[in-house]
Order: sequence, then structure tokens, then C-alpha cells
Amino acid sequence: VAGGGAPEIELSLRLRDYASSVGGRAQLAIEAFASALEIIPRTLAENAGLDPIDMLVELRAAHEQGHKTYGLDVYQAKATDMKAAGVVEPLRVKTQAISSAAEVAVMILRIDDVIAASKMSRPEGMPDDMGGMGGMGGMGGMPGMM
Repeated sequence: VAGGGAPEIELSLRLRDYASSVGGRAQLAIEAFASALEIIPRTLAENAGLDPIDMLVELRAAHEQGHKTYGLDVYQAKATDMKAAGVVEPLRVKTQAISSAAEVAVMILRIDDVIAASKMSRPEGMPDDMGGMGGMGGMGGMPGMM
């Protein structure tokens, strides 16, 4: 696939279009994921000493005009056809990175759900944290636990 953040910008734009058709909380989550994808071209711009906002705007405009392989050319400081320039990245790396990021996001959301559920199911009067109560290691009379 084209390099220079081209796939991330294209995916971000497509996700934003899709999000507007979904609505509700799901829309917010999709838009947040779309924003997270733009970190790649934003970081490229920052590392090259370019204005990341200007570069993202230029990349989005190029992709909205149908230039799907346009990415950030850090040498010319503009959106350029990365395939024509010979800047390519392995598709497998891109799909694995996006898949891993999505898995991490799901794990964080699950942990958040568990924490929220545990706070809701705590019996009345029980403190938020159990103070100094340790684990099994401090219990006397249990062989092998010290």
C-alpha cells in the first residue's frame, strides 16, 4: 500500500462518513478511532518539522478529491502520490497494526466495563478500596502461603 500515511487518512475519512450514518455513542467511538488513525501522518509531519494541522488538512483534501494514494512527502512538505514516488509499505504490517490497535481498545473498554460494574455491585457501606487488606500471603495458618 502507499506510504506516507495515505491508508490511514483514507480509512479515517471513510470511518467519519460511516459514523455520520450510525449516530449515538457508536458514532462517537467510530470518530475517535478515525482520529486515532490520523496519528501516523500527524507524527510524520511533526517529526519532519512541518505543521501537522496544515499537512492533515492538505492530505484530507487530496483524499476527498479521490487521490487515495496521496501521502505526506516530508521532503517537499506536501501531499504527493506515494505509489508514483515509490513509497510503499507492506499491507500485512498495516492490517496487523490496525488489528492490534483495535484489540487493545476492546481490552481497555472491557476493563473499564468491569471496573464500572464492580462499583455498581459493591454492597452499601463497603469502602471503595479495602484499605490495608492484603492478599493470601498475610493469612496465618495456611502452609506455604508465607
